[in-house]
Amino acid sequence: MAGNLCFFFILLCLLSQSTARANPLPNPNRNSDFNSSNLLSAHDELKTNGFPVGLLPMNVLEYSLNRTSGDFSVNLDGSCKITLPPDNYLATYSKKITGKLVEGKIAKLEGIRVWAFFKWWSITGIRSTGDNLVFEVGGITAKYPSKNFDDIPACEGRHSSS
Repeated sequence: MAGNLCFFFILLCLLSQSTARANPLPNPNRNSDFNSSNLLSAHDELKTNGFPVGLLPMNVLEYSLNRTSGDFSVNLDGSCKITLPPDNYLATYSKKITGKLVEGKIAKLEGIRVWAFFKWWSITGIRSTGDNLVFEVGGITAKYPSKNFDDIPACEGRHSSS
């Protein structure tokens, strides 16, 4: 059962990508206690630390990253729901996502959940192992190709302002 849950969870995470490419929204860190010399977007910060940009949705407003401790906070313009194809599983991002980022690992992750087996499951960590991502849900892990997260997903029910 634990193996099936892990596989299902990772499958859901893997499928959370959007089919359309999108440019990251500008969200430079302007807090002087954090990185202010390098004005990268939160999506660029993921790439810099060995992760694909599709781990965060398109609606990022701002982020902060303490380069010494790795503690980060990402603020979205609201909570975000994404339906994961092909089986229509639901993933949610809270308005605020927090954790600890070091190259190749996101730990103490809070704010991302997936609906599986009639229950919400929190993703607690993500590790990058080169071509793969290992998702952690408590003590359970599952591995998926990182290329499945190359696209930034759009939140459901939102329209571009073009």
